[in-house]
Amino acid sequence: MSKAAVLGNGKVLIGYDHFGQIKDLYYHYPGLENHIGRDMAHKIGVWANDRLSWFSDQVWDVKVRSVDGTMAVNVSAESQDLGLKFVFNDVVYNEKNIFVREIGVENLFDVRRTVKVFFNQEFNISQTQKGDTSYYDPEDNVIIHYKGRRVFLVNIECDGRGFDDYSVGLIGIEGKDGTFKDAEDGKLSKNPIEHGQVDSIIGISLDIGARDKKTFYYWMTIGKSILNVKALNKLVKERTPGDIIKSTEDYWQAWVDNQNFSFYSLSDTIINEFKRSLLIIRTHVSYNGAIIASGDSDMLQYGRDTYSYVWPRDAAFANLALVKSGDFNASRRFFEFCRDIISPEGFFMHKYRPDHALGSSWHPWVHEGIKNLPIQEDETALVIYALWTHFEMSKDLEFIESLYNPLIKKAAEFMADYIDEKTLLPKESYDLWEMKYGVSTFTAASVYGALVVASKFAEVLGKDKSAAKYKATAEKIKDAILKYLYDDKGGYFYKLVALEKQGIVIDKTLDMSSVYGIYKFGVLAYNDPRLKKAFEITKEKLGVKGGVGGLARFEGDQYHNPGGNIPGNPWIVTTLWETEYNIDFLKKQSELPDVVKDFTWVTQKAQPSGVLPEQLNAYTGQELSASPLIWSHAQYVLVIIKYLEKLEELGICKACYPLGKNSK
Repeated sequence: MSKAAVLGNGKVLIGYDHFGQIKDLYYHYPGLENHIGRDMAHKIGVWANDRLSWFSDQVWDVKVRSVDGTMAVNVSAESQDLGLKFVFNDVVYNEKNIFVREIGVENLFDVRRTVKVFFNQEFNISQTQKGDTSYYDPEDNVIIHYKGRRVFLVNIECDGRGFDDYSVGLIGIEGKDGTFKDAEDGKLSKNPIEHGQVDSIIGISLDIGARDKKTFYYWMTIGKSILNVKALNKLVKERTPGDIIKSTEDYWQAWVDNQNFSFYSLSDTIINEFKRSLLIIRTHVSYNGAIIASGDSDMLQYGRDTYSYVWPRDAAFANLALVKSGDFNASRRFFEFCRDIISPEGFFMHKYRPDHALGSSWHPWVHEGIKNLPIQEDETALVIYALWTHFEMSKDLEFIESLYNPLIKKAAEFMADYIDEKTLLPKESYDLWEMKYGVSTFTAASVYGALVVASKFAEVLGKDKSAAKYKATAEKIKDAILKYLYDDKGGYFYKLVALEKQGIVIDKTLDMSSVYGIYKFGVLAYNDPRLKKAFEITKEKLGVKGGVGGLARFEGDQYHNPGGNIPGNPWIVTTLWETEYNIDFLKKQSELPDVVKDFTWVTQKAQPSGVLPEQLNAYTGQELSASPLIWSHAQYVLVIIKYLEKLEELGICKACYPLGKNSK
């Protein structure tokens, strides 16, 4: 199941399920480590009318959404049967590792009642339950979970008092289902400590008048020592949790509105999704510059691993969205991260952990018995391509000079030399969909685009010899693309070619990335007749007919394919690639609705929190695979900005994109 919402601050990333429960909790990096196990969640229970119910029970109608214009999550849970309504307002403090929930409880009945609310904590500290400890600390009236350098403290406050019931115990071991079961009679056993596979539960009793409301707070402090989390607990009490919530909401509102975009006639729904997308991207950006593809741990239920890694390609697109939105600080940290992980030979591997370590991979080091690099070369190219946009926007020449030798030149020299001598195409690598080995049109185009900007970097810094080398190699690649990867008779671009011993083997599969790569990296101008025809053919073949709409990745895409007469499921990214291309053809105001309808399509596929998935079921529209997928959010941000730039170019809006003058 996809995540309903996310919160983060660069060190902590929290993911919600659709019952308002915490399902993912990453620390000390977004994406590493997840301290909640795959079958766990921090449950919320209510004792009322002499019975216990959990928010995951059918008696509750739970809705999870993001608060407009800032990084906060609103959870509402209502039960007409129990006569209760809960409204949560949650944040992760932007300055410290503190998660705070303001909880309003409304009594819908005409009589005064006592209601007891329970919070269950199920940790999988450092992604292994062995050796965890949980205990009640009587000095501060808190529950603490710890293992080594990972410590979590939970507390409650209502009208100056803390929780009035607690217990800790075993879960999933020695026949124990979990301490949350202790709440079934409305009372907890107050067991003070346990170790091994443990969980905890705390409860607070609330006396609420007829048709009245009561507000209280729950918080969790996170750190590397007991002293640290207790100091953060003291900070919350001194500053008050309400003040921390307001301060955090104010910060993220200022961040997302920093550039003062003018969205012209776009609807509030489209604008809110733009802002939510930026905030969701930001939750996946680590303080050290790592940008993970997704923090959605539910992928483990369907595969061998999650998306909680840094794919240089996905991260480069996310970085483009951030820098085009004016967040040069996060962008700079990303390129410093790339500088630190690039190989001595000048390429990036498949994916990385946020701590710079190499991530898991399925790319072999041999192909048909011959040694090869287990890389997707477009990932190396895209980092350099994105860095040029950072420089155009920030004008930070000193930063670029510091990166030239360790990153730009290293990657450019690799790409310029990693060339097939016969065809002058880049040598074979894995395609951007991580499935096919060969020379894909997208990869070849991205290498062309990267070498063009590498030449510009070299020229700016007075490296004339290198500039000439990179430019000349780029032109040879461009000629080779049009010679070997384009079907002149059919009017389309191939998916890829394999450079086999017996000759070139062509894969004629229509792939949306092929035409997009030719367009995005400037191999052909957007209005070149060859590209226009190729887009038309590709769109016709990959369009998902029926109610869901959108565009599939390529013909016969079997990833999560529900079967039937479809090319594959529609992806947010590929659908918006066509939108991006269409924006270039806008000539007058009357044509704008043709593009805006695509923005509306995306907002209709988003969750109430703004979360966008990787793909949608072609028949039902259900979110599939990772959700949120940061690449989807990045592409949405980028096409909105491109649309605003186009409005300025046409003179329809004079100052829609405040950074436009710096991007020329």
